[in-house]
Parts: sequence; structure tokens; C-alpha cells
Amino acid sequence: MSARDESTTATTTIAPKTHAEDDGRNASLLRSSATVGAVTSLSRVMGLVRDVAFANTVGANANADAFFIAFKIPNFLRRLFADGAFSQAFIPVLAECKQEGGKAAVRELMDRAAGVLGGVLLLLTIVTMVAAPLVAALFAPGYLADEYKFALTSDLIRISFPYLMLISLAGLCGAVLNSYGRFAVPAFTPVLLNLCLIGAAVLVAPMLDEPVYALSAGVVVGGIAQLLFQLPSLYRLALVPRPRWAPHHPRVKQVMTLMIPALFGVSVSQINLLLDTVLASFLPTGSVSWLYYSDRLTELPLGVFAIAVATVILPTLSAQQASSRSEDYKVTLDWAVRSVLLVGVPAAVALIILAKPILVTLFQYGALTNQDVAMASLSLQAYAIGLCSFMLIKVLAPGYYARKDMKTPVRIGIWAMLANMLLNLIFVFLLTRYFQLGHVGLALATASSAALNAVLLWRGLLKSESYQFGPQWRRFLPSMALSCIVMMTLLLWLRPEAESLATELWWSRSARMLVLCLFGFLTYVACLRLSGIRLADFRTPPIAS
Repeated sequence: MSARDESTTATTTIAPKTHAEDDGRNASLLRSSATVGAVTSLSRVMGLVRDVAFANTVGANANADAFFIAFKIPNFLRRLFADGAFSQAFIPVLAECKQEGGKAAVRELMDRAAGVLGGVLLLLTIVTMVAAPLVAALFAPGYLADEYKFALTSDLIRISFPYLMLISLAGLCGAVLNSYGRFAVPAFTPVLLNLCLIGAAVLVAPMLDEPVYALSAGVVVGGIAQLLFQLPSLYRLALVPRPRWAPHHPRVKQVMTLMIPALFGVSVSQINLLLDTVLASFLPTGSVSWLYYSDRLTELPLGVFAIAVATVILPTLSAQQASSRSEDYKVTLDWAVRSVLLVGVPAAVALIILAKPILVTLFQYGALTNQDVAMASLSLQAYAIGLCSFMLIKVLAPGYYARKDMKTPVRIGIWAMLANMLLNLIFVFLLTRYFQLGHVGLALATASSAALNAVLLWRGLLKSESYQFGPQWRRFLPSMALSCIVMMTLLLWLRPEAESLATELWWSRSARMLVLCLFGFLTYVACLRLSGIRLADFRTPPIAS
């Protein structure tokens, strides 16, 4: 990842040098993924601590529902502008700038992209804060019947929405740092948000009559911290942005052209989650919070590994595409798919089996009740069914974006969106009518539509010959399946009863679950090794000759 731009412009007379540099770039994939994964793991651990603080402070009551919806709106848009559509459109253009014009061209693009992105988001922030009741009515129409809940949601949207502009500019800085191989700093920035929210929940919230106001203010403080933290690294690269309003700059127009369809294509799963929130606002109080806590646990393996791999491979795929190294491109993409499945499949199995004990261990101490844990465990199991699909989308979509193909993911996203809407209506109706579990129907619909999305993305790459299954699959797939079956049997045998677990102190619960999870992981790895799969096989994708 740290190889210089000149390596991509080598001619056939220096091909051996180019392949040596390619080897160095690809040999760094695992190290870069491990760096991002390790730092992201810290962030996710802090995120769990944050959610524990939330559960103890606000639980799953009406005020918690209002905060989670207010937080979801800028957070959803963040995934579009910061680490979603903007990043996917910006990085390929940035790769071209590095190859053709070096750091001067990158600096010019950085200044103008920061000016346009910041200007648009400043306007959007002002409009949203003024029209907060309309936004609340759009995303939580079920709250219109409850005057207090609706007014609280509107107030919290006003407080927290400036976070969008701050974190999107931080995302721009992070994209540039990633393109220069500085993965650790952007990966660490979410830790700062979590620290700010933990401080708000533990230190500030108890002093207020309504604790959720402190949480919303903590979101904005966290956004400021994330932006400022990256500036020293950009300064060392001489790339601190000096915003310029230049929407007609050719490179900026290119980013905007690529970004518009990607706004939908890259964010289908997030749009589906927002649709879940809209429908959940009509369900019993607590439904939004149950979905939040279960979704957060699903995000743990997704964020620690799949997003880490996707973050690393997009610049690599973009560079390989820009220099017409199609075989390296295919091998890199196949390596990423196998890598996320290696982690995603056992993680999904473990979450399904241990959903309730994990929720009890992490969250059931303060305001969260037995009923809340029972409801959240069911939606966690439903989300876990789609975990591998969520992870595959993260690594398959860059296969299109690196080729600047934004239209195909959009078409696929439309089908997935329509499927989600239809399945939402079917599952929510059936599960509400017969079991009073409408929120589980929302999670099942999201998981099902993600599966459709992943399958169509994969099929499209295969049909366009941008992806091919490597020879490793013949051994990898049966070995992984057998290892998961052995691990599943062990977890079912040793799984503790959630009711008895809830009577124990936090350290006892944590120790029991930590030992169980570690034992399951070691069993899985040992079975892989006995069946002939070594973790070293995933160290880096083999380079095409």
C-alpha cells in the first residue's frame, strides 16, 4: 500500500521491478488489514462499553427510543458521505490523481473536495436543524401520536445533526490517509467518539433531568475530536485541506458523478435499517432500542474484520485497475471474500447460539429488563442470519467501485430495497399477528434483503469476469463447514442459562462468556488446522505472474 505512484506507470521494459513492487504492496495487505482490524477492534470494544453505559443510563424506554432515532439519522448519512458513497467515489479518483499528477494534484483535489463537501453539508445541517420536526416525522411517523416523544426526538435531532458535517470531513481526511497507507489514524478515530459518549453517559447524564440530552451533545463533541485528531497526520503529508468552493473543477465533478449513484448503491443496508426504524416507530415502546442493541452486536464482527478488509482492498483494487493488472485484481478480490467468510460464518453461528447470554453479560445491569433482553436476543439472532451477507457486501462492492462502475450496484440495490420493503410488510404482519414480535420481522427482512444483495453482487462480478474462484475453494469450503459444525456442537453443550447468568456479578458473567468464546474460537481454529487450512494461507493474496 505504501508503494509510490511511479510503480503503476512502469512499462514492459521494467516489468520485473513493477512485479517486485506489486509483491511489496500486496504483501502489506494482511499487515494493513491487521492494523485496521486491531484498531477497529479497540473501537468496537469501546463501542460495547458505550452501549453498556447507554443500557445502564437509558435502557430501552421511550426516551431511549427517541435518542437512538435521532442518532441514527446523522449516523446513517455519515455512512453515505463519510465512509460510504463519498469514500467509494473519491478513492478511485484520488488514485488517478496520485498516478498522473503526484502530491500536487492530490492537494488540489483535497482542497476543492473539502470545500464542496463541507459547503453542501453545512447547508444540509442548517436546513435539518430548522426543519427538525419534519425530519422526525419522516423517520419516526409513529411518534406523531405521542406529543412528548415526538418533541424530544425533534430536539435531539437539532442537537446531534452537526455531527454529520464534522464526521464527513473527517472521512475525507481518512480517505486521503488510507490512500497513503496511513490506516491506523483513521481507524482509531471512532474510539474518540465512543470515549466522548461514554463520558457523556457516565459523567454528564446523571446531572441532567433528561439524560439523553447529554448523549446527543456527546455525539457532536465526538465529531469534533475525530476531525481534529487526523489533522497532524495530514500536516506531515503536507495535505491539510484548505477548503475551496469549486464544484466545477473536473476532478470534483468526476467524484460527484460517481458519488450520486453510489449514494444509493453503497448504502442499501443502511437504508433498510432506517426503514426498519420507521416501521419500528409504530411498534411497541422499546422496539427501536431492542433493534439497536442487537444491531450493535452484529456490527462487532462486521466492523472489526469486513470493514477493515474493505478499507484496505479498495485502494489496492483501484491501483490494480488503473494499471490494468486484471489477474492481480481478481486474486485480491477472491482473497478478500474468503477472508471475510473465514470469520463471518463462525461469528454468525456463535451469535445465534449465544445471543441471550451475550446480551445478559453485556447489558443487563441497570435500566435494561429481562423482557428487553429476551426481545433483543430474538432480533440479534435474526440479524446474525444475515451477517455473512453484510460482510460480503462490504468486500464485493469495492470490486465495482474500483472500476468506477456505480450503476450496477445501484440496480442491485434497488432490487434489494424492494425485496426488503416487501419482506418487511410480510414478516412484520405475520410475526406481530401471531407472536407479537414485529421487531424480529424487521431484522429478518433486513437479513434476507442483504443476502439477495450479496448474491447479485457476486453473480455480477462473475458474469463480467471481474471475479473468479481460486483453487483454494476446493479445500476451504468443506473445511470451514466441518469446523463450524464442531464449534456449534461445543457451544450448544456449554452454553450457560441466561437466567442464572443474570444473577451473577459482572466479572463472573464476563469471565464465563470470555472463556466460552475463547474455547469456541480455539476449537474452530484447531479444526481448520486439522483439515489442512492454515491461517498463513490468508496472509496475503498470491500475486498473479
